[in-house]
Amino acid sequence: MNLEQAIDDCLSKAVDDQIVPGAVGAVIDKDGIVTVRAHGAKSEANGTAMKADTVFQIASMTKPIAGVACLQAVERGLLQLDQPAAEIIPQLGDLQVLEDINESGPVLRPPKSPVTLRNLLTHTSGFTYEVWNPEIAQWIEHQGTPGIGSRELASLDRPLSFEPGQRWEYGIGIDWAGQLLEAVSGIKLGEWMRKEIFDPLGMSDTAYQCSSEMEERKAAVHILTKDRWKALPTEPPSTVAEFDSGGGGLFSTAIDYAKFIQMILCEGKLAEHEILSKQTVSAMSSNNMGHLRVTPVTSIDHNLSADFEFMRGVPKSWGLTFQINEDTVVGGRNAGSLSWAGLFNTHFWIDRTSGFGALLMTQTLPFMIPQVAALLNEFEQTLYQSLAA
Repeated sequence: MNLEQAIDDCLSKAVDDQIVPGAVGAVIDKDGIVTVRAHGAKSEANGTAMKADTVFQIASMTKPIAGVACLQAVERGLLQLDQPAAEIIPQLGDLQVLEDINESGPVLRPPKSPVTLRNLLTHTSGFTYEVWNPEIAQWIEHQGTPGIGSRELASLDRPLSFEPGQRWEYGIGIDWAGQLLEAVSGIKLGEWMRKEIFDPLGMSDTAYQCSSEMEERKAAVHILTKDRWKALPTEPPSTVAEFDSGGGGLFSTAIDYAKFIQMILCEGKLAEHEILSKQTVSAMSSNNMGHLRVTPVTSIDHNLSADFEFMRGVPKSWGLTFQINEDTVVGGRNAGSLSWAGLFNTHFWIDRTSGFGALLMTQTLPFMIPQVAALLNEFEQTLYQSLAA
């Protein structure tokens, strides 16, 4: 069976079985898109078809792009990976570690070591998300501060959940990395991305705000209720984000994100444009957290996210904004592959050993519910079986 037919069979069955309402799958190599296939509906409410150029909220798939932007600044001498972040943003010198919340309120102490850009890009800074950290959720409720979903700058003002460099825990560190970039460059993160990444790569459908034409191609977010997918309205948000989030917020298409993946496969250069040096791509594709390992994530809001662990049982480290599987996945990606995902179940991986990357794009909640996790695994196994044939 050829690759296109294999993907078609996998995704069409998932739609027919109501695993997802619609999906786009793509395979990318150093020459560009090998194939992109679309199945199902971008909105079950009106039955409009999912297409190759459908626009998705990619949420945390923003993070690798923000990481590339920060590493561009490192290459230019504007940022340093191991410089205390407080030397750039003094507010980060006043950070406290949240040890407990009792009847008297939060128990805080100063950290023993400073937060660095490397900490922020590897999720070892101590900054965490309230969706997956109950203590930070409790602190936000106690203090009455806005959550990260508010898109308010004040949502970044929170204590650390642990000593910097002590462990890995998924969090808002890359939002702060974006703030560092803005502080040293004097321009907004989105503008840096457009000038230094999107325009050179031809990513014309990737932005923090959708154009009117992109709005027309945008997929609705679908929520699973009583075993049926229901589309939410696709109106633009009622409030403007106060900051460009390094951790999420971009809209993109499979075709656009494929160009970003292609650039990584080509070691930082695409056509005549060098986005990153070969050495920097190698560094960001390597373990940057030492002996620490990625741990399973437990959700405290199952309307947004299930508990999850990618590639269960496979040891995973973290590069500079990529997850890295330390061992080969049986029937799937090679050791050293790069990956991550977005809250609305958009997923990618880059297998530099095999020389190709892949995208599985849906627009569904909650994140990583068992049936979607199973589809991601089946999609991966299908690709490798077909490519090995």
